[in-house]
Amino acid sequence: MKLRSIAHARSGDKGSIANISLIAYDAGAYPRLVRQVTAARVQAWFGSVIDGPVVRYELPTLGALNFVLHGVVGGGVTRTIALDAHGKSLSSALLEMEIPDDELAPG
Repeated sequence: MKLRSIAHARSGDKGSIANISLIAYDAGAYPRLVRQVTAARVQAWFGSVIDGPVVRYELPTLGALNFVLHGVVGGGVTRTIALDAHGKSLSSALLEMEIPDDELAPG
């Protein structure tokens, strides 16, 4: 299943750093996000779009994960002509990530 089926995302960027928040539609999906969407997996998902580390922050009260992507290739919006590197498009790209759908939903 795609992440977009259990979560939505917001993002932005400043220079070569992008920030993506992944927010579960309901509290029951949050533990699944924590298990399945790791910093390493996000870094691998974006591949050559970023050349620095990905840091994940957990926000359980909000049912959200926040990812900070360092080293957006091209230096970010103000330094590249590549529209796909913009922070806003990165959140949509993350929502296309597939996660296993064989887990039973809690409750």
